[in-house]
Amino acid sequence: MIRPRTPVRRLAAPLTAGLLAAGALALPAQQAHAAGSVVKVTGSQGNWQLTVDGSPYQIKGLTWGPSVADADKYLPDVRSMGVNTIRTWGTDASSKPLFDSAAAHGIKVIAGFWLQPGGGPGSGGCVNYLTDTAYKNQMLDEFPKWVQTYKDNPGVLMWNVGNESVLGLQNCFSGDELERQRNAYTTFVNDVAKKIHGIDPNHPVTSTDAWTGAWPYYKRNAPDLDLYAVNSYNAVCDIKSTWEQGGYTKPYIVTETGPAGEWEVPDDANGVPAEPRDQDKAAGYTKAWNCVTGHRGVALGATMFHYGTEYDFGGIWFNLLPAGQKRLSYYAVKKAYGADTSRDNTPPVITDLSVEGDAGKVQAGRDLTLAVRASDPDGDPISYEVLDNSNYLDQSKQLVPLPVTDLGGGRLRVTAPDRPGVWKIYVKASDGKGNVGVETRSIRVVPPVVGGTDVALRKPATASSYQTGGGDCPCTPAAALDGDPATRWASDWSDPQWLQVDLGTRTSFTHVQLVWETSYAKAYSIQTSDDGQNWRTVRAVTDGNGGVDDLDLTGTGRYVRLLGTARGTGWGYSLYEFGVYN
Repeated sequence: MIRPRTPVRRLAAPLTAGLLAAGALALPAQQAHAAGSVVKVTGSQGNWQLTVDGSPYQIKGLTWGPSVADADKYLPDVRSMGVNTIRTWGTDASSKPLFDSAAAHGIKVIAGFWLQPGGGPGSGGCVNYLTDTAYKNQMLDEFPKWVQTYKDNPGVLMWNVGNESVLGLQNCFSGDELERQRNAYTTFVNDVAKKIHGIDPNHPVTSTDAWTGAWPYYKRNAPDLDLYAVNSYNAVCDIKSTWEQGGYTKPYIVTETGPAGEWEVPDDANGVPAEPRDQDKAAGYTKAWNCVTGHRGVALGATMFHYGTEYDFGGIWFNLLPAGQKRLSYYAVKKAYGADTSRDNTPPVITDLSVEGDAGKVQAGRDLTLAVRASDPDGDPISYEVLDNSNYLDQSKQLVPLPVTDLGGGRLRVTAPDRPGVWKIYVKASDGKGNVGVETRSIRVVPPVVGGTDVALRKPATASSYQTGGGDCPCTPAAALDGDPATRWASDWSDPQWLQVDLGTRTSFTHVQLVWETSYAKAYSIQTSDDGQNWRTVRAVTDGNGGVDDLDLTGTGRYVRLLGTARGTGWGYSLYEFGVYN
């Protein structure tokens, strides 16, 4: 199926804090061969195998995330997992140290070549494969150059042209034109395959896509591919029947697989994808490998996703060792590939994580208590860390550590985020031995409840300016006084700007609540007036940081005004709610 979301992939992701356990790095390097291996797809319909220098070779692989410069640091651990293959998404002048290190550690590389639009839906870089001869000629020159450079490197297993582009073309075209582009793209992949074969007859060529729905195009237009390749996560066990029903005459490999992705899970109570538990992610890798090996003679192996150390939203969802800490999935892959796990110290297991109170109404900036149930199979003491992430608010992938008060009995208290909207909260349980269990829940942050009456609610409002269109606008002054947290006032992109409310009569108040959108005020004043002309400042703020501003103050007037004098962003001022309470 076409999937609406796709995980982030990185060719050379930066390393983050943390190293692998020292013992895993002690494996001696194997000596590299003097010349490249001869790799062939052999056999007949339904009874194929991959051979390397004449010996059967089943791909037991992982996609490669760390920096090329750190290959010697991490590949010994990769090898200790029973891995014999890694996959990359691009090949260029920087690839040699990775190929050399892989060969030295007895590992082969599925060397990728990137084509636009790569990475499935949402990825940029549209190319017209019918008319853009300059791009096609550039790739037809560049890719063979690197094949010529590395074809005799003993680290190379095969060449992989493109990644999820048949699916990704839907981001650029539609209807009949999309069909023409998909046929043109797969025809171009075949042109690349022929050129590679002319330079290097000793390594197979494949092409990866995000769905088996791409395979009919390859079947029709790319006869020179030696085998097919597909990225498939929760649906990996459906590949066998799809292959059988499609009448294909080539074997395949799975170039990404693992647990259910963000695009494959139901939404939770807060309307965002419900991330699987660590235990379920580990089981996803085991299931995937069992389904690949269950298609004997056709599926020639897999590079499961992902040996990486990224420590962010996607890194927690998929990586086997974010920040260098090993998870249950790491050991599941190691066991699936036949490596010895009997003496391994394994991660803490979080069996339950809950939010005390209503996870759909967490008051901004107030105490938030989490209840965690965890145990360590080796009896190691467990330490906890809590982090948050605002991906569903602003697409930030960063994890932010929070100060934690351990209340005992598995209860952890933190301060809730200050910005309303849906957040992810993560709890990490570490054993001090390089292992970690991670569990996450979503919360919906709402403005804190204010005592008293909002005397400004639905009263007449005016402003210095407002945005009349674009996105969710018009964003009128009245939208900040309608009691609806989803509507907003948005000003022009300049200073100063103001928003004022007419209370109808001279009124006293003791509290103002401002609920900012992303575009907040760094400096502003709350002012009152009896005539709408002469203003008195009752509070000046010079260190605003957005989110929710709860201001205890005393004021009296018919008019109350927010005067913004310094924007916190390059945009205008944007306010969901302007509450005035007595």
